[in-house]
Formats: sequence, C-alpha cells, structure tokens
Amino acid sequence: RVMQQAKAASALTHPNILTVYEIGEIEGWRFMATEFIKGSTLSQRLRAGNPALAETLEIAVQIASALEAAHAAGIVHRDIKPDNIMIREDGIVKVLDFGLAKLAEKRVGDAPDTDAATRQKISTLPGVIRGTPHFMSPEQARGLALDRQTDIFSFGVVLYEMLAGHLPFDGETTSDIIAAVL
Repeated sequence: RVMQQAKAASALTHPNILTVYEIGEIEGWRFMATEFIKGSTLSQRLRAGNPALAETLEIAVQIASALEAAHAAGIVHRDIKPDNIMIREDGIVKVLDFGLAKLAEKRVGDAPDTDAATRQKISTLPGVIRGTPHFMSPEQARGLALDRQTDIFSFGVVLYEMLAGHLPFDGETTSDIIAAVL
C-alpha cells in the first residue's frame, strides 16, 4: 500500500496535493519522502469548531482543485475525508494519503492512454470494500467499480460536515452507517 500510495501521489503535481520527493527501499524497509506540512488536518480544524462560510468555501475550492487534477490524471482517490486533508498555517490545503487510490477505468469514447505502458495499474479485487464508511459513496459501499464520482460524493460529505457541523450519515455500527449511505 505504501508503494501504491507513493506511485499514485508522485504521478500528480499540483499545489493542493502532497508532493512526493522520493520512493525507495533501504535494508528491506520501504519508504516515501514527502514535503513537510506544518498545519493541521481538517478533522482537527473541525474539532475546534466549524469554519466560517468564507473559510469553508476557500477550503472546498482547493479540495476540488486537487480532485480535478487527480481525475484529469486518471486517478481516483477513494478515501476523501477530513483526516486526509491538511490545512497549512498559511491556509493552503493539501490532499494526502493516496493509499487507496486507483486508476479510473477507461470509458468508451475516452482518448487512448498513451502513458498506459509506463503507468502501474493500481487495482483491488471487485466486491472488496475499502474506505471510511462515513464518507463512502453508495457504489463504494456496495463494492462496485468506481470512478471520479465516488470522490465527488465523498467531497460532498466533507463539505456537508464543514457547513452543518455533523455528518449526513451516521449509525452505531459500520453496518448502520453503510445502510444509511445506501
């Protein structure tokens, strides 16, 4: 997963996506060197209270910009949530943790992928549910094939939480949460 995350993130160059500098292995230990982000996660920010509307919109625009860049590169994050979003002290937002990321499936009518031979295919087994239940899209909760729409749904849940101060889907157990999402 670390190597998968590193390769997915390193393929992206965008001011709102964590920069990966190096991927390697030393004495059997794999590592990923990234930029240092001085700030806090969006989860930490939300625990301190809901941001004002202007700050919420600024954060949302930056998250959307990061997702647009990832989707343009054919990468679906699959785990957008406040814990995977950091806000630097200067207000710049960084999307992190591409550990569940995968290449989006090609659709009929898409232009040919000229980089396919040099890009590692990131895949998981069909029917396997991965992600954070509160932020999963219905298709993700069902273990179906995913595309950028799953990230857009999860982004909507994050935006809802920033605006409303609570999650739209909740329950006592993981099964209850997934049932609410569905």
